[in-house]
Amino acid sequence: MAVPRMDSFKTVLKFFTDQKTTIGYSVMAILTIGSERIFSMVSFQCPCTKGQNFPYGMCFLLGPAVVLLVVGFFVSTRFWRLYTGCCLNPLKLCPRGNFVGCLSVFIKVLSGACVAPIMWLTVALLNGTFYECAVSGLEEITVVQIFCADKGPECQDQLHRVPCGKSQLPSDQNTELLYMLRAQSQILGWSIIITAVVVALIGTCYKNCVSQVSYLQLTFWKIYMDKEREKFDTYANDYATNLADRNLKSFFDNKFPEAFPFPNHKAWEEISSIYTFRKSEQHYSTLQRYVERSDRDYTPDEHPMVEMDHGIEMV
Repeated sequence: MAVPRMDSFKTVLKFFTDQKTTIGYSVMAILTIGSERIFSMVSFQCPCTKGQNFPYGMCFLLGPAVVLLVVGFFVSTRFWRLYTGCCLNPLKLCPRGNFVGCLSVFIKVLSGACVAPIMWLTVALLNGTFYECAVSGLEEITVVQIFCADKGPECQDQLHRVPCGKSQLPSDQNTELLYMLRAQSQILGWSIIITAVVVALIGTCYKNCVSQVSYLQLTFWKIYMDKEREKFDTYANDYATNLADRNLKSFFDNKFPEAFPFPNHKAWEEISSIYTFRKSEQHYSTLQRYVERSDRDYTPDEHPMVEMDHGIEMV
């Protein structure tokens, strides 16, 4: 019975591995909804005063979105591969004058970083709490005319109190204004969802339409890149462990360290660059392109260099 159970476990594991992107976005959506509910119920309290409603509501509506956008850039491997070292070598951003490829990379980085902020904005707008507070504090004539048309000057004076239920307006009028604010918020929320879905669909269709490789080869390419990243982490962990063992052994034994072959600085630079597909080559990554080069430099770094906070230090 152990073999069928193991096969079942492998099947389930493979399913979750294949669906890791979908699962990741689902978890992100759940966390976004949960965070928004916590903000709304625990920390958010609309001041319901003119001049404070708008900045307070917008702070809660846009503040977390900005933070999530920054975090999206921080966790983007593609962004750091593109950005690292570009101050010393600006041509690294657009190698060989490939501005189209450079722009494509920036769009991919930006679209990946925008997923979490868009989720936050849509959830917050569909709930409506932050939007109600922000818009009710505006004193622009256009906004007042939209909500207080045919309701008299008292509506204009009490609009900022509506989200708190403390206005001196009749109960039915207060409820009507609250529903109008919430309806506008939800319309904006659905507009963002529809726009994001349409843009994603058009972008995906365009990307596949101009692809220089077939669908199955593109699928193989994605699988290869996943496997290469997975194996790179394993190899890097093993080599880092061996290098640490060698250095510590040399230190405690008080003798010169053994020779330790290590890729040179130029090799690291070449495999760290953003990969751009060339139809004349059958390569799937910068690593494969480098190892298959006939003029590859095999000269190892005898003293691997690591950039620390206080400059370049020798390991």
